[in-house]
Amino acid sequence: MDKEKLIRKFDHQSKIYEMRRKKQSEKKWREKLIGSAKGKVLEVAVGAGANFYFYPKNVDVTAVDFSGAMLSKAKESATASNVRATFIQSDIESISFPENSFDTIVSTFSFCGYEHPVRLLESFNRWCKPDGQILLMEHGLSSNRLIGSTQKIIKPVFLRVVGCHLDRNMINIFQHSPIHIHHMERYKFNTVHLVWASPNKELLRANTKNALR
Repeated sequence: MDKEKLIRKFDHQSKIYEMRRKKQSEKKWREKLIGSAKGKVLEVAVGAGANFYFYPKNVDVTAVDFSGAMLSKAKESATASNVRATFIQSDIESISFPENSFDTIVSTFSFCGYEHPVRLLESFNRWCKPDGQILLMEHGLSSNRLIGSTQKIIKPVFLRVVGCHLDRNMINIFQHSPIHIHHMERYKFNTVHLVWASPNKELLRANTKNALR
């Protein structure tokens, strides 16, 4: 999908995201995952700022989203939650940060929209400090055959209306990425994945050496 068209879709959805934030949708999951954040945090596709309420004190968040309307809502959320945050309007798939920049990298329900999800996890691997953590809450293809088949059938509608690849195989994406998963929880017929991971710097160094040969 054309990136500008996708941005407009999310601009139009910003009020819906704000409403879900105020209702604290997925509260139990967000509280459990985001409560683990520490230090200098990068949150990608911050949306309307649904995670800000759950961040521990003393974190310093860099929040990125390509939708200006979403960032406007996220700024309100950060202020209301007393979270220190810097906001960057950019496509996370085209932005770059120095290696080992962040103690924690957070993504919640964003990998359904990326063109190259494994490539983005490779970026997380570079941007995260060696002793840092990568926290993910993502949805994707169910392990239940009936639900999975339904997801595949309705995917074109979801993609056209909200820009969401409903049937992404998140387990396959995780396995093909360089991140090291320490713990994963799965919910709702395995459509929702909570992941606590760390970067694999050894693999990053090996790939860099191979590239230089």
